[in-house]
Amino acid sequence: MDNKKEFKPFIPADKVMPEFTVASVIIGLILAVIFGAANAYLGVRVGMTVSASIPAAVISMGVIRVIMKKDSILENNMVQTIGSAGESLAAGAVFTLPAIFMWAKEGKATSPSFITIALIALCGGILGVLFMVPLRTALIVEEHGTLPYPEGTACAEVLLAGEEGGSKSKLVFSGLGISAVYKFIADGLCLFPSEVDFSFKGSYTCAVGMDVLPALSGVGYICGPKVSSYLFAGGILSYLVLMPAIAFFGGDSLSSVADDAGNLLPFNQLDPGTIWSKYIRYIGAGAVAAGGIISLIKSAPLIVSTFKQAMGSMAKNHANADAPRTQRDLPMPVILGIVVVIALAIWLLPIFPVSPLGAIIVVVFGFFFATVSSRMVGLIGSSNNPVSGMAIATLIIATLLLKATGTTGTSGMIGAICIGSIICIVAAIAGDTSQDLKTGFIVGATPKLQQIGEMVGVIASSAAIGYVLYLLNA
Repeated sequence: MDNKKEFKPFIPADKVMPEFTVASVIIGLILAVIFGAANAYLGVRVGMTVSASIPAAVISMGVIRVIMKKDSILENNMVQTIGSAGESLAAGAVFTLPAIFMWAKEGKATSPSFITIALIALCGGILGVLFMVPLRTALIVEEHGTLPYPEGTACAEVLLAGEEGGSKSKLVFSGLGISAVYKFIADGLCLFPSEVDFSFKGSYTCAVGMDVLPALSGVGYICGPKVSSYLFAGGILSYLVLMPAIAFFGGDSLSSVADDAGNLLPFNQLDPGTIWSKYIRYIGAGAVAAGGIISLIKSAPLIVSTFKQAMGSMAKNHANADAPRTQRDLPMPVILGIVVVIALAIWLLPIFPVSPLGAIIVVVFGFFFATVSSRMVGLIGSSNNPVSGMAIATLIIATLLLKATGTTGTSGMIGAICIGSIICIVAAIAGDTSQDLKTGFIVGATPKLQQIGEMVGVIASSAAIGYVLYLLNA
């Protein structure tokens, strides 16, 4: 396409501006931890996460341009690049690692240590960034004008608007303040409940309720009416159709749930919460697994074509010092060396109960799903990236391979979760890195510095995510 050749970034390649500075790194690290914790909370609360790239861009614009009185769009871009790494890493971690906490509560395993969680997150995050490097030319540059990368393009628009004034940051800070006041009044002073529900027990057991939280309003607004309607339809189906059906058709027959004396209870005596935790939750998990597999099958042609593009672009990786500033990536030998080191660490460190086969699965499926994730977020955005579906597909394959090689029992379960967690984080970080590199492509950032900044954000978020998960578990 001609528009790809004619495109010129906002900051020309021959112009050098402050980019990877002390201020941008410090502000980015703070935002990475904050957004990581916020997204982890959303993930375990409602089962979905949202992209923090846009608010990170607006906040960085408000801080660097308005407060610090500095005029540097590339510094702002670096802040959002580092800051958004936290939310993506959390998005990958919360869909898998809580399973080990659940097993620990049931006495089937021990809770993972902070070091274990940090290393899992670190390996997945670094691999996600590195796997995206050879994809940049094929998906970001050559597909410009074809793949919209909505959050990345929106971030670029925000940063470009910031060159004319930082008034848009006032809206973000206003929302932050209003939400904080509401949360304090509702859950701090307890003047009114933030959770409302009406439950009915008997042959027509059902429940109607909602969490009245500013964060969920934000999620709904960002995801839009289409995705929100899917979630609403799932709630209606679960609580007003499946739950009454289980209680009604089960009737006086005994369920698998016992009372305090050990006597099995009839289905029509179970409360909505019990039916949800013992039956509906597993139906939902099966639906998610089926949806992930179906979407994977439907996306197969797209996946194959993107993978071929990636393989072809690896030979054209612009890593030499003679290339224009806006075309410099991390050198391919460095990328391959780090990937090999991480694969050996996953195999050899006792903290990972993973065999050599498991380490190979991580690398192969990691690059595969990084490719899928990057293409997907280019079409539908990071907030709608089906990370959980990819994780489920990985878990199914990993458990089959581990069982076939004799790794069973608790060690097999934890090994599968470790593999799934790393792959899940790889996919999430690859999607986020894609959006950030798209923003950088439009504003004229240096890809190599962005890739380093993304890894800096991953390191900081990896150190914090364990504490966040333990806090949420409590």
